[in-house]
Amino acid sequence: MAEKIQLEVVTPKGAVFSDAVDIVTAPGYGGEFGVLANHAPFLSTIKTGVLSFKKDGVEDLMMVSGGFCEVSNNKLTFLVESAERGGEIDVDRALRAKERAEKRLAQAQSQQEKINRARAEGALQRAVSRLKAAERQAK
Repeated sequence: MAEKIQLEVVTPKGAVFSDAVDIVTAPGYGGEFGVLANHAPFLSTIKTGVLSFKKDGVEDLMMVSGGFCEVSNNKLTFLVESAERGGEIDVDRALRAKERAEKRLAQAQSQQEKINRARAEGALQRAVSRLKAAERQAK
């Protein structure tokens, strides 16, 4: 049996996931990175994207948005703004959110409308990440 690393995913609302897993792949600002058992300690910022992890050969996915992670003592902790398991994502809602964000961004570019561009871009990133997690989880 291969060694495992303890994965914790925590949001402001509380713990979302806690279990020993084989491997974790995360969306860091410097690029995607992977973590196995007994990884060297480190800290990283996390961007909105898909967090994947495998346990006993079964892959699970989660949409995470902005935060930090720490690897220490064979434990990987994510402190993120939000997290949703791939199988629990409402795809129709995510599609509507994506369309709204794209519309806001298009209006901001063409009409110089005074909207918070960063908010619209963040909403679009979250919606796209939700859709990716849900789509990959369904396979």
